[in-house]
Amino acid sequence: MAAHRVIVYGGNGALGSKCVQHFKSKGWWVASIDMSANDEANVNVTVKMSDSFTEQAAQVTSDVSQLLGEDKVDAILCVAGGWAGGSCSSKDLYKNTDLMWKQSVWTSTISSHLAALHLKQGGLLTLAGAKAALSGTGGMVGYGMAKAAVHQLCQSLATKNGGMPSGAAAVAILPVTLDTPMNRKFMPDADFGSWTPLEYVTETFFSWATGVERPASGSLIQLLTSGGETQAVAAQ
Repeated sequence: MAAHRVIVYGGNGALGSKCVQHFKSKGWWVASIDMSANDEANVNVTVKMSDSFTEQAAQVTSDVSQLLGEDKVDAILCVAGGWAGGSCSSKDLYKNTDLMWKQSVWTSTISSHLAALHLKQGGLLTLAGAKAALSGTGGMVGYGMAKAAVHQLCQSLATKNGGMPSGAAAVAILPVTLDTPMNRKFMPDADFGSWTPLEYVTETFFSWATGVERPASGSLIQLLTSGGETQAVAAQ
C-alpha cells in the first residue's frame, strides 16, 4: 500500500472527483466514500441510502473499519454537500432542510468520527462549510443552518476534548461559489471569475495534508475569489 493514504468523503462529486484525481497523481492511495463508485479511486465505500442517521453512520463506519483494519490515513477530506434554497415560508422548507442536514451534517459528523478512529497523529480532516453561513441566509435557511453546524463542529474538534488524534487538525473551507459544471449550468450568466476553481481547492488540500501552510485546527478558511485570483482568508 502507498506510503500516504487519504479518504475522500463525497469522492464522486465535482470537487471530490478532483480530489481523488489530484491525490492519485501524487502517488497517494485514495479511498472514496459516496453513493456511487469513483472508478479512479483505489477502493470505494458505497453509502447506502437511509432516512436513519444512525443506520447510515454505522454502515459507513463499519465498512471503513473493515477496509482499513489497523492502518491509519494521513487525511480525510469531507467534500460532500449540496445546495437547496427556501425561506421559512417555502413549501419545500422541510424537505430541503432535511436534505441539507443529510448532505452536510451527517457526512461531517461521520467524517469526524472516522478521523478519531483512523487518522494518523498529526493528520488532517477538512470539512465543507460556507461563507454565506457566517451570517443570515434568507432564502436558503436550511443550507445556512447546516453549514453553520459544520463550522461549529470544526471548532469543537479543535478543543481539548474534541476527540481528534494528537496533533491532528480539523479545518473547514468556506467557499462562496465553487466553479463546478452544475453551477455553470444553473447560473450561466454569473461572473465565473468570482468563482473558486476546484483545482485551487485540491491543491490547497494537498498542501495542508503534507503540512505546508496548514491553518491551526478549528480554523474556518474563507475562499475568496476575484478576477480569477483566489485567497484563503481566515474568518474572524
